[in-house]
Amino acid sequence: MSKNSNKFIIGTVVGTITGWVTGMLTAPKSGKETRKDLKEKADELKTDISKTAKEHKDKTGEIAEDLKNKTEDFRSRLTRFVEETKKGFFDKK
Repeated sequence: MSKNSNKFIIGTVVGTITGWVTGMLTAPKSGKETRKDLKEKADELKTDISKTAKEHKDKTGEIAEDLKNKTEDFRSRLTRFVEETKKGFFDKK
């Protein structure tokens, strides 16, 4: 994920939280109801953030594994190419 998309995601999360908290604090509810709503929303947010972090961690692991496999394949093909080139070069002489 690029640096700009990380900043966008963080900005979106912060903006959403800020807007929600502002709305909750200005809503015509009792303090007890507001605190209850804030706690519930904080718990939901914690769950969502944990889920998103796990998804990104899993995706990063998949990308790393794919990159490792591609690197190993490239190294193998390059080694074969070098060996074949050496053979062809020395066979011509």
